[in-house]
Amino acid sequence: MSPAKRRGILIGGALLVVVVVVAAFFVLNGGGAAPTAEAGATSVESPGALDPHSAITEYLQDFSENNPDAAGKLTDDNAAAAVALRDARNTLNPSAVTAKLTVLQPTAAGAKQTGGTFSLSWTLKPGKVWTYDVPFQLALSGNRWLVHWAPSLLHPKLEAGQRLVVSTAVQDSTAVTDRDGKPLLISGASGVRPVDGDPAPLLRSALTGQVTAATGGGFAVDRVDSSGKSVETLFGKASAEGAKPLVSSLSLAAQNAAQAAVDGYRGSAMLVAVDTGSGDLLAVAQNAAAGNTPKALNGLYEPGSSFKIATSVAAVQQSGLNAGSPVDCPGVATIGTRTVRNEGFELGATTLQTAFARSCNTTFGQLALGLPADGLKKAADELGLNADYEIPGINTELGKVEPAASKDEQVEDGFGQGRIQASCLGGAVMAATVASGKAVTPRLWHDLETQVVKGYSPPPGAVLAEVRKMMRAVVTSGTGRAAAGAGTVFGKTGTAQFGDGSDATGWFVGYRGNVAFSVVLEDSNDSGPAVQLAAKFLQSL
Repeated sequence: MSPAKRRGILIGGALLVVVVVVAAFFVLNGGGAAPTAEAGATSVESPGALDPHSAITEYLQDFSENNPDAAGKLTDDNAAAAVALRDARNTLNPSAVTAKLTVLQPTAAGAKQTGGTFSLSWTLKPGKVWTYDVPFQLALSGNRWLVHWAPSLLHPKLEAGQRLVVSTAVQDSTAVTDRDGKPLLISGASGVRPVDGDPAPLLRSALTGQVTAATGGGFAVDRVDSSGKSVETLFGKASAEGAKPLVSSLSLAAQNAAQAAVDGYRGSAMLVAVDTGSGDLLAVAQNAAAGNTPKALNGLYEPGSSFKIATSVAAVQQSGLNAGSPVDCPGVATIGTRTVRNEGFELGATTLQTAFARSCNTTFGQLALGLPADGLKKAADELGLNADYEIPGINTELGKVEPAASKDEQVEDGFGQGRIQASCLGGAVMAATVASGKAVTPRLWHDLETQVVKGYSPPPGAVLAEVRKMMRAVVTSGTGRAAAGAGTVFGKTGTAQFGDGSDATGWFVGYRGNVAFSVVLEDSNDSGPAVQLAAKFLQSL
């Protein structure tokens, strides 16, 4: 999915965005072309804007267009702003937003602070439009103006540690269940809140937003404290009875097991589990070290040797090999103009299955070089890594695999380096495709449909049968032996270097029965911990 497309896809649902600002800087009218900011444009190197007017108008535009990351970069607390803006947008789930700059105080020459007021209007449900004025402050940082971040930018009464929530019922009732009917979210006088234990913290705002969209006659916006207790109703009125609960795809048992597994790892860890038959997202988990943004669903990483699943599909389907085909696995090999090394081992003359199980880079670099320039892309397409979906409440990206630009790049792509990228979700969908033999459409809801923007067709069954043999050998006799005690597990490890090569991401993707999984450990420099984490998850199910 392109950055431009991602900017238009809204986490909480499709929004009709209206941005109104004054001083003839941005104007939206009559379906004309979207305006652009020419002055004070935000940059990665120097966040903020060159003048106060640009700083606040760009902030209002990004906030209105549901681009919390860009809006956050225009504030003096990027991380806190992005998380709070995303949470509020997902929770309130508006169908339209209007932001209008009403007052910008004159700025004297040499002044380092100024402020003003903007009006904020949320269309929350048909006939329910919430409008109020918001004071703001701007401060000069170096030569750039930044919006001073405070919770009051969402509502003037909002204080530190407080959130805006939607309350639909005076008495507590179940708002969202897992796929087995077990409660995940509760709706009541204090708003929509997770059940005790907060089993899916990464998805809390996404789930809450869909509750907002599905509620009946009762509707109120409360500000609540850090414990979820209502401090004040700011808009509307809750009803005496709750709405029928929504049914999510999550499995409470799988989600708890996944969250416990990642929380037990000291570094940045994420895990996604998918039902191979239905495409249900059974679990989406990250630990605190991985941060609050849902990288498990859309963060792209070099997949390393886990991508050898796709290279094997290509080798079997396009080069006529099978799991028992003879291949060579030297410790070091010059392939094209690239020198490729294994992790301190060589196998000599061996089989494709053994080279896969032991993760022989020299073998797979040579196999990739023998494919057409688009050979690996075709295999990745068939495994879903280039598919695209719109799932209500979440923004997903499975991967990005393009034809190699050169023979050297093609060699590196063969073992998941080069320009190959995949997300943790993409790894789980790839494994689910191998397991099921069909295209897998991931879904978060049983009540709400996933829109297939770009689908895919799986590899032929005979091809996948050979790949399954190889993935099983990884666990019985290869690099994934640490998962052998977790049952009949099929998988592939990966260690992907990035940057200057001194750090690497650890991967383990695979499946057991109808549960496909993907584990990504940032900066782990080894796939071994990813295998252990996956085994812990599977043993807990």
